[in-house]
Amino acid sequence: MSMHDTPASERVHIAFFGVRNAGKSSVVNAVTGQELSVVSDVKGTTTDPVRKTMELLPVGPVLIIDTPGIDDAGALGEERVRRTKKILNETDLAVLVVSAPDGLQTADRELLALFARKQIPFLIALNKTDLLPGKTADGFCRKEGLSETQVLPVSALLHTGIRELKEAIGRTAVDTENRRPLVADLVKPNDPVLLVVPIDKAAPKGRLILPQQMVIRGLLDAGAVPVIIRDTEYPDLICSAGGLSHVGSGAVRETCGPRPSAPGICMRPALVITDSQVFEKISAQTPDEIPLTSFSMIMARYRGNLAEAVRGAKAIRELQDGDTVLIAEGCTHHRQCGDIGTEKLPRWLEGYTGKKLNYATASGRDFPEDLRPYRLVIHCGGCMLNEKEMLSRTNHAVDEGIPMTNFGVAIAEMHGILDRCVKPLL
Repeated sequence: MSMHDTPASERVHIAFFGVRNAGKSSVVNAVTGQELSVVSDVKGTTTDPVRKTMELLPVGPVLIIDTPGIDDAGALGEERVRRTKKILNETDLAVLVVSAPDGLQTADRELLALFARKQIPFLIALNKTDLLPGKTADGFCRKEGLSETQVLPVSALLHTGIRELKEAIGRTAVDTENRRPLVADLVKPNDPVLLVVPIDKAAPKGRLILPQQMVIRGLLDAGAVPVIIRDTEYPDLICSAGGLSHVGSGAVRETCGPRPSAPGICMRPALVITDSQVFEKISAQTPDEIPLTSFSMIMARYRGNLAEAVRGAKAIRELQDGDTVLIAEGCTHHRQCGDIGTEKLPRWLEGYTGKKLNYATASGRDFPEDLRPYRLVIHCGGCMLNEKEMLSRTNHAVDEGIPMTNFGVAIAEMHGILDRCVKPLL
């Protein structure tokens, strides 16, 4: 996977904020070296968040977001401001663009308060310094009580200070990267790991879904040996530990007896990772002594809060007739017959609880701001969302007192195998 193929969820999200006509879009264009955003003297030219993937050293792949003016007015302006504030939920590093002649405005100060509340590291690009020749940022820093390392004087018009701003962004953004291991801490070099990937009508044609790709790469980086197999062939490859002998430091294998449908080699993996949709089937076919988990549960640990997801899953037992369950996904896709979010999960929920439930769905970035109408939130692994946004959604649910769990965790709970499947991740 090249830098250009790096998914947005794995990039550091750097968002530019500011009031209208502070020169925000001009600064973004100067930083990216492209005409990413339309620039105009007319206030409110940027009407929706604009996104651009690029490489920024020493960080690497990043996602640049240009937002509408935080002081936009009118009914439409209020909606733009709401969208701008929502960007904070996925922001790893904020750059507040301030007009040097105008100084900090009320809306700027509100943003700085939000950065502090959401613990978002920030820099201030003090723009239009060409209109104040001879002046430095010292007075601004003293007046506002800010460190000089946080304030970068720039002129987007003359392109001065842009290199220094980019370097400051790079230094600050490096510390915001997700440093949690995906799977490296679950395996040792040469460990064989079986990945169970069903290929059915819901599987994307010609490719694997993102969590599967990420896990395969993570295992290779850790020096483990990923073996990818469909659920239909799984019983022929897996076998119990009885009579097997160690080969090398990790692999355990021996020739099986005659089995017409078997590939002839039996493997005892160090770990089995399965698609959650075949959890019950694969669990029944996997000896108890072999650790088992799912792609979705690995994503819950990597991207969100696994402990909270496990607590949330226990709330399934408390659902009552008429309760509404929100099923949320971080991506948007064409739903087919047998869709996990709209068909399989509701079927499993009602079979497990014996209750008649109501359902609501959310996809992409349209996660509800008000969760009070829901008794439970079940969220996908969040492979298309960055860690910041997944944690923001989880914390939002916790703040409103609404249990929130994960697809894989919920499915494991409903199949009675949650304790087994979460054990390898603790």
